[in-house]
Amino acid sequence: MSQTDGAFRDSPKVPNGRLISGHTKEFQTDPLGFLTQLAKEYGEVAKFRLGPFQNVYLVLNPDLIKEILVTKQKSFVKSKDFTVLKPLLGEGLLTSEKDFHMRQRRLIQPSFKKTHISHYATDMIDTTMDYISTWKHNDERIITKDMLDITLGIISKTMFSMEFKDGYEIVGKPLETALRIAVKRMRSIFRMPLWVPTKINRQYKKAIQRLDKVIYGIIEKRKNDTGKHEDMLGILMDARDAVDGLGMTNHQVRDELMTIFLAGHETTANALSWALYALSQHPEVQTKLFNEVDSIIGSRKPEPDDFMKLQYTQKIIHETLRMYPPLYILSRDVSDDVVIGGYHFKKGTMILISSYLMQHNPEYFDQPESFIPERFDNNYLKSLPAFAYFPFGGGPRVCIGNHFAMMEAVLVLACIAQRYRIQIAPDHHEVTPLPSLTLRPKSGLRMVVEERNTESFEPGASLI
Repeated sequence: MSQTDGAFRDSPKVPNGRLISGHTKEFQTDPLGFLTQLAKEYGEVAKFRLGPFQNVYLVLNPDLIKEILVTKQKSFVKSKDFTVLKPLLGEGLLTSEKDFHMRQRRLIQPSFKKTHISHYATDMIDTTMDYISTWKHNDERIITKDMLDITLGIISKTMFSMEFKDGYEIVGKPLETALRIAVKRMRSIFRMPLWVPTKINRQYKKAIQRLDKVIYGIIEKRKNDTGKHEDMLGILMDARDAVDGLGMTNHQVRDELMTIFLAGHETTANALSWALYALSQHPEVQTKLFNEVDSIIGSRKPEPDDFMKLQYTQKIIHETLRMYPPLYILSRDVSDDVVIGGYHFKKGTMILISSYLMQHNPEYFDQPESFIPERFDNNYLKSLPAFAYFPFGGGPRVCIGNHFAMMEAVLVLACIAQRYRIQIAPDHHEVTPLPSLTLRPKSGLRMVVEERNTESFEPGASLI
């Protein structure tokens, strides 16, 4: 029944859950498996319960998702679970709401103009080439850590014009600790207040303090620097709101930098790790990648303008983001009673939207469990409903760095493919997705790097 005749649809069916905890155990144990099964059994809108009082609706229809994220987005706010991230991210773009969020977005947007992103591309290439130059033929590496190191190096360079010699130890490690604890708190029904000095609370606070020391130190150093900087930090510190003429306080800059640190390296690192894993499982795709890189870049150093020419490499990243979207789930709380597609959602209800589930839906993607970059030929995305494929979210809260991330992933992958073939290590554990705050390979990836002959070929020649 549609809403056109003034009636509401029937309330979605609810799977049986436990009296007190509802479906919390199933959701915590295997969120992707639980939500996938829910979608199969209950269709476009399914209802379940977390704890004794929290009703949750899983929405899996592109038109309804568009209403939630775009048309009627003012009736929704970020899920209250995200308040768990506020000790870490403060009032950054990921956690802030309403007018303040829009103001901050206006101030940050200039950092992601095409002119700046083109400049960042040089840093992306330089950082990657410098990092992979130390790799040795037949090295077995923890490729997930390598990708974190590379993307952390790129963010440090583009944001601060700095090169962290021990980036993982200085920033990556405490950020990883803080995220692990935050996700655990997000999925708990009962959360111990942070002021209670439990071991895990102390670890969380210590990790945030370590990050604060680094971020505030960088801000103070820049304030005393009279030079002009075109990096992200310089743009943020110089930004003035067009409405009130005010800039950001140190605390606001800190919150946005912390958010960009998280969103700008963790997500892209995961996408690159998944891409390298997929290539190791599909040699025919890897061969096409090598052929494109050889014909466009050859033996010279990659350049920013190569990005637009690397069309097949872009399709590999698009397909990776389809199968393994780092932002695999979005959650919203209903702030005002609202009707979406004939369903009446009451204030306080939680809504879940999953790009992972939508992008594995056979209604929109043929052979959804197969890695097929060619599916993106002939502007395939334009043939889909707007929210059948949305790895970067959508609406006013669409990822502000989506073009930055796409360029970064393509250029990093091209730099690696120019020099190395990467294979999964022998006797590797089964590779499965771990749905943390982002979707990462569980227990990491051990991979062997095999050097391609990069010294004895002419541009355009094949290396395979």
